[in-house]
Amino acid sequence: MTDAELAAHLAQVAGRILLEVRASGMFEGKSLGKAGDQTANQFLCHAVRAQRPDDGLLSEESKDTAERLSKKRVWIVDPVDGTREYGEERSDWAVHVALCVDGRPETGAVALPGLGEVLRSDTPGALPPAAQTPRMLVSRTRPASEAVAVADTIGAELVPMGSAGAKAMAVVRGEAEIYLHTGGQYEWDSAAPVAVALAHGLHASRIDGSPLIYNQQDTYMPDLLICRPEWSERVLAEVGKLSA
Repeated sequence: MTDAELAAHLAQVAGRILLEVRASGMFEGKSLGKAGDQTANQFLCHAVRAQRPDDGLLSEESKDTAERLSKKRVWIVDPVDGTREYGEERSDWAVHVALCVDGRPETGAVALPGLGEVLRSDTPGALPPAAQTPRMLVSRTRPASEAVAVADTIGAELVPMGSAGAKAMAVVRGEAEIYLHTGGQYEWDSAAPVAVALAHGLHASRIDGSPLIYNQQDTYMPDLLICRPEWSERVLAEVGKLSA
């Protein structure tokens, strides 16, 4: 398999495993999320190490080590992005598998098991037409104040949604134009979604316009903007005014 084929296959199989765990009826609530996270993580980590033994690996659900920092190629995975949504049997959760090379998210796949879809960096499609009134994705439980302020300024409609991957892929799928996040994330929350978004011709950056760099010693990533390219300059300018 190519790296892209491997990423897509791993994301799809992990998604299938998660649906089976949920359908088993053995778990509910937080225990379902924990069981799903750990089961999918075991599969993803063992599979990456078996298929790409010389590459580095970073997973939300595994203890991090300094070994990956010396690697040129590092796989970054999130077994369940949106554990709450997964546990509540919603569809707005995802599985992330990305390969970063020299810190750049070059290859990625995001599975949306609840929708039966895997979006890939190696098979980009044309972006659907944009809505006349921009739609901005925000957390369904804690919308960031910066996103609310920017949406108000540019006249955007707020669209609440679950996981980071689900929100990013909603822009790829043409369900929204802008995903602005300022509440703090980690590398595994955005590596695969950013790889897929960039491959589809979307803008992806920090909210100051700087590039997103992965495989850092500190995996915390404070903010993120994924949007249609025609909105990037306006949104970045409005965010800049908020912090001025």
